[in-house]
Amino acid sequence: MIKILFVCHGNICRSPIAEYVMKDLVQKHHLESDFEIASAATSTEEIGNPVYPPARDELRRHGIGCSGHHARQVTKADYDYYDYLIVMDRMNVRNLNRIIGSDPQGKVSKLRSFAGIAGDIEDPWYTGAFDEVYDQILEGCRALLVQLYPNCEL
Repeated sequence: MIKILFVCHGNICRSPIAEYVMKDLVQKHHLESDFEIASAATSTEEIGNPVYPPARDELRRHGIGCSGHHARQVTKADYDYYDYLIVMDRMNVRNLNRIIGSDPQGKVSKLRSFAGIAGDIEDPWYTGAFDEVYDQILEGCRALLVQLYPNCEL
């Protein structure tokens, strides 16, 4: 089983969008039994909160639900449990490393890197660009799935 944890600052916008987009892609390819997918925050600011309404609305526009989500903070134990800890931006990398200590197994990556892009996925909490963030996350998740399952047709 491949275990993926998507991580962002508050776990109410980018990382839950990534979690539910990836779950949707996996389901459409009938690979649910091969994956465990979740998301978490580097901060404690939004713990317990649901997906932020504009992020939820963007997922809904694409036919993806996210009910039952409650923000949680990543833990040091998550590093041992998950195979991939996938962050959205360079600040997430820095803050995640403060929590987990170091990344000796190379599990931490930025999502866009799977699509060959070095850039960050900017926080839509500040930019309001939930549609752009969705598109960037979808691109990264598709690339990740193809990396894990090269014969996947997307």
